[in-house]
Amino acid sequence: MKPHLIASLMLFLGLSLSGPLKSAFAQQTPPNVVVIFMDDMGYADINPFGATGYETPNLNRMAAEGRRFTDFVVSSAVCSASRSALLTGCYHTRIGIRGALGPKSDIGLNSAETTLAELCRSQGYATAIFGKWHLGHHPKFLPTAHGFDQYYGIPYSNDMWPLHPNSVAKRAKDPNAKINWAALPMIEASTTNGWSIANKDIQPEDQEQMTKEFTERAVKFIKGNTDRPFFLYLPHPMVHVPLYASEAFRGKSGRGIFADVMMEIDWSVGQVLQAVEDIGAERNTLVVFTSDNGPWLSYGTHAGQATPLREGKGTMFEGGYREPTIMWWKGKIPAGTECNQLCSTIDLLPTVAKLINAELPNHKIDGKDIRPLMFGEEGAKSPHEAFFCYYGGGQLQAVRNDRFKLVFPHRYRTTNGHPGGTGGLPIPYQQANIGLSLFDLDADVSETKNVIEEHPDVVQRLQAAAERGREDLGDKLTNRKGSGIRQAGRLGANDERLPLLWK
Repeated sequence: MKPHLIASLMLFLGLSLSGPLKSAFAQQTPPNVVVIFMDDMGYADINPFGATGYETPNLNRMAAEGRRFTDFVVSSAVCSASRSALLTGCYHTRIGIRGALGPKSDIGLNSAETTLAELCRSQGYATAIFGKWHLGHHPKFLPTAHGFDQYYGIPYSNDMWPLHPNSVAKRAKDPNAKINWAALPMIEASTTNGWSIANKDIQPEDQEQMTKEFTERAVKFIKGNTDRPFFLYLPHPMVHVPLYASEAFRGKSGRGIFADVMMEIDWSVGQVLQAVEDIGAERNTLVVFTSDNGPWLSYGTHAGQATPLREGKGTMFEGGYREPTIMWWKGKIPAGTECNQLCSTIDLLPTVAKLINAELPNHKIDGKDIRPLMFGEEGAKSPHEAFFCYYGGGQLQAVRNDRFKLVFPHRYRTTNGHPGGTGGLPIPYQQANIGLSLFDLDADVSETKNVIEEHPDVVQRLQAAAERGREDLGDKLTNRKGSGIRQAGRLGANDERLPLLWK
């Protein structure tokens, strides 16, 4: 019998939903899960985390009715690596996904990995993704091969196309210049109808509609699943350059295209929350809003801000991998609260598994159950004794705990304080080096003061943790291979390829 019929029958009989029956009723209504995942959004790009000059009222509302996470991090400060970790609960380096996959890539997420979508589908959930995938564009790697019932979106970043401003500028100087990008396609796929190319050559006017279109599909999906639980993954291509907003938001902020785009993203969040409320599911739906990595600072006026954090995308300083995160679930997540404990996107899979009573994968994962932090339990602490900061093709660049971060000597990119480019064009990065450094993130979240001489015991503990990480996950900086690394999926000679139109 359906839960609402049970409730009606109990009311008719004059009985209360209590004791064992209440427990059974609760078990029949597992929570819906919505993950809104931004692209290249900085720590300070929404009002609840310090943004000024434009309004994000729906995100403000989400924070007022939910919980802000001020030390929520991703696995790596780059697109594909970050997304693979979110969906599998593993460090990206464990599953062989590094960097940002492009149209020439022949790898993708391995079918042996268990995704958040597969976990939910095992419990009878409807699953969908609308937006940017970026975990392999050939058919064997598409979302419908990884637990999603339906997919509509772009296979990789929206700048991986011939009309990137850099490419346009190049051809303005030389009309015959070779542009090493294929046309950007829009793909539609479902487990029942297979896959197809909905638009083989996305144009600027198409990009202008993407935030709106993905949001409308998300709303339709929510309202079409009132009779079963659902998992919705909404990975917006924005605010990755090039930036586009629909006509309703273009110029609305009066502060430039980046602010316009952020206002449209906020509208999208409002539409999702409203759809959840329209079906009466606000007390049975977890909504998570976060981003894949920090801002692409070299783009200046077309990039966000990570203030007060150091650096941005492409580094494992805090500005690169610490993300503005809000979780909303009326009646479950305490309203208007803040969590300052270290947690991560890799924690979402095991946490959701507990919430929906699903079994974890048989293989090793790295995430932890953060329900105590999510629900604001008194005295709840970070479950991570050590968090490994990998970047640069498998370099262990830092290891941290809830308070301290030990940074290992490495080379990194920086704008060196320059505000960045204008008009959608970047400035060149400079290269810098950092030596062995210890930062007290509680006292110095901007990573400005090396306190390595003051805490030798902390350095020793973090060094020991790093050695365990290197043994398991390897380290390119110290030429360690790692015993716990699994392989990415690879395209075989007889596997179907997504046809690409090279320019």
